[in-house]
Amino acid sequence: MTTWLPAGTPKTVHLLRGADAEALLADDLRSALAALGVRRLQLNLDDEPVAAGLRLAAGDHPAGPITGVASLWAATDHAAAHALLAERVRAATGWHVDERRRLDPPETYAGERADALANVAVLRRPAELDEATWRHRWLVEHTPIAIRTQATSGYVQNIVLGPVAEAAAGGADERPDAIVEELFPTAGLTDPHAFHGSGGDDAELTRRITELMTSVARIGADHDLDLVPSGRRLWDL
Repeated sequence: MTTWLPAGTPKTVHLLRGADAEALLADDLRSALAALGVRRLQLNLDDEPVAAGLRLAAGDHPAGPITGVASLWAATDHAAAHALLAERVRAATGWHVDERRRLDPPETYAGERADALANVAVLRRPAELDEATWRHRWLVEHTPIAIRTQATSGYVQNIVLGPVAEAAAGGADERPDAIVEELFPTAGLTDPHAFHGSGGDDAELTRRITELMTSVARIGADHDLDLVPSGRRLWDL
């Protein structure tokens, strides 16, 4: 059963490096988060079913690449909740976000793994684009292109507002401008036609990829990007 969340319930997104899936999926973590007032938890973990997925890292990090993403909805002590997550991974940064649900994902609750490939992309604004130009290109121009050139079943955009804790404001690779989750058919892991929804038509596949990547380059997401393939799990606490 899902719990209705009031509109505007604050959301934080936490980028996890060296994620221990067993520790993050443990009941005691959810109980501890609930005791802090967290109402909903979403985990995106780079797990075995997405082993064939594309991974990208913006740069070398002493704790390794991002392998998990936790999203929390709560009007609570966000720093304390972040600390609970950080105890179970090698490194973590947490961010306050403004969520834009451009295409509502099919929601599966009670921790069942969603039947989908969930790609999480960590975006950074190129220095040559001012914030207003970059946001317009991304939110207004790129979004419909991304949806129509891919077999997308869910598209959630998170605009980063600031760090949950001062420690999150570290190096350049730790300062994202946005964190995006897109859901695709599981078959898209190995079949580009399934990923792009091109129906087996090679010419249409090429057209879609060309249009998409041209738009990706205009927002600077063709470089300095983290991409994490994941399984998506969601709980009401």
